[in-house]
Amino acid sequence: MEGLKNKVFVFAGAGGIADGVAQFLGAGGAKIVVGDIVLSNAQRCIEVIKKSGGDGIATSLDISNEEQVKKLISLGISTYGKINGLFNVAANINPEEVAKDTNPMDIDLDDWQKNIDINLTGYLLTSKYALPHILDAGGGSIVNTISDAVYAGMPDKLTYSVTKAGIGALTRNIASRFGKQGVRCNAVSPGLVLTETGLKNSGHLVDMVLQMMPAPRVGKPEDMGAMVAFLLSDISEWITGQTICVDGGAVMRT
Repeated sequence: MEGLKNKVFVFAGAGGIADGVAQFLGAGGAKIVVGDIVLSNAQRCIEVIKKSGGDGIATSLDISNEEQVKKLISLGISTYGKINGLFNVAANINPEEVAKDTNPMDIDLDDWQKNIDINLTGYLLTSKYALPHILDAGGGSIVNTISDAVYAGMPDKLTYSVTKAGIGALTRNIASRFGKQGVRCNAVSPGLVLTETGLKNSGHLVDMVLQMMPAPRVGKPEDMGAMVAFLLSDISEWITGQTICVDGGAVMRT
């Protein structure tokens, strides 16, 4: 993919989708700095980009911790001397905590606040500290990750849905405020995206999801990777303030 060579991107969050993005960025000659709460996930992402032809460095990150976010951004500058873009994909997906994210009557306010701190405030923090460097580089791109839960009403995942909707508003604010200075900001909304291992272990879920979408299969990390890499690249320079659903058409009728 063109428009990526020698660009430096910060990833806040790792995992399957981030691996898919790293694959495309590496092929385009980019470099990444990846932070994740699970260091081994960030390290795997670096392995992917290096195999694809790029370079990168991994670190641990609690995206809700302001000092750790500052260190992530500083690592990008000290290692590569610049930051051209930011990819936010972190979210609180701890199964025990997801189970507590229920509805307005039942949710505990501490659980509500923790999800907001990770899923929404974390994206604010990374943007806050990456933006000055993106501006110094003459502009660049920020890509945030929301969810189809924003569009499809769900009886649970209350805070998750609320925070993902908030990220959409944050995305448009950044696009509006810094667009004239060359900063683009967009969001991607994934449907069900599974690695090969996840696909093998999720038969019932896959069957259920496929009944609700026009596409003949669920998503792969590479599906997200292609879209995010495009939005980070220079060839998408006239696209900003948008949310793009990469979900096999799951929410096109909502």
